[in-house]
Amino acid sequence: MPAAPPPPGPRRGKRLGLVVHPTRDVLAQASLVLDWARAHGGEVAVLRADAARFGERGGDVVLDEEEFAATVDAVVSLGGDGTMLGALRLLVGRGVPVLGVNLGHLGFLVELEPRELPGALERITAGDFTVEPHLCLRLSAPGREAVAFNDVALARTPGRGAVVAALSVAGQRIGYLRCDAVVLATPTGSTAYSYAAGGPVVSPGADALVVTPVAPMSGIARPIVLGVDEPVRLELLESSGAPVLELDGVASGELPVGSAVEVSVQRDAGHVIRLDPSGHGRRSRVKLSLLDLPLLPDEMLELVPHGVRRPEQPRQEDPHPPRRG
Repeated sequence: MPAAPPPPGPRRGKRLGLVVHPTRDVLAQASLVLDWARAHGGEVAVLRADAARFGERGGDVVLDEEEFAATVDAVVSLGGDGTMLGALRLLVGRGVPVLGVNLGHLGFLVELEPRELPGALERITAGDFTVEPHLCLRLSAPGREAVAFNDVALARTPGRGAVVAALSVAGQRIGYLRCDAVVLATPTGSTAYSYAAGGPVVSPGADALVVTPVAPMSGIARPIVLGVDEPVRLELLESSGAPVLELDGVASGELPVGSAVEVSVQRDAGHVIRLDPSGHGRRSRVKLSLLDLPLLPDEMLELVPHGVRRPEQPRQEDPHPPRRG
């Protein structure tokens, strides 16, 4: 998906939304956004569920989700990819650009580190950015309608048996799956659950939908890449266990055996602010390669020469060194 020209950045008097990680300490970064907005004659809107997190600083406006999504001109997401995905789901189809600040771990979707936030806000004001459009998955299941920007998964509930589902594409039955989970992923989500299950990495510029079986036992055993105009239907067969429905990694209740899940793709559903698209792409490729290393984060630090390590990252000594002699 090529980057689109940016809409006008938040100008004087505009409303900037703030979406934050549910548990991390975000006060320092949130205060920076509040101070910047007030200095530029704007205001900051926060969600009612988050208002108490900011203490006396507060937001200029406290809104419920519906009014927040309908009235903000741009949004800053403080957290990791999960927080960013939550912001995109909240704003789906509204054309509101979202800037992601990484307070998490690797972060494939978010672009900025906290130290880069002040300069990024100035560039957004000047309109010096591009917008990366993202497609989403629209799901219809018994009693629920939902969207996901990374993936939809039907995951085995422990003790309930494998997921057994008939797969239809564009109205045509193509086979069945018997596995621990079925993952339907967007190009953005191809580096998440689907990738961990052996699925392909799909370029963010591609219009595609990936169907990946997790730990297949019989039936379709390889990932399938579909076009975005090919809606998918998964019908749980009588021999299936009752799986948990997951949307972007968040559990959304069990699905009864015999029910069907229908998933279609919506183009141009979310808009991510990019200040350095090529640099972000290079960093994402490096982060993806790190996932394949058989090392924990502390062990990877041992690969970094002492002279170039950050002062706050001293050598990690093994608390249980091997016995000698």
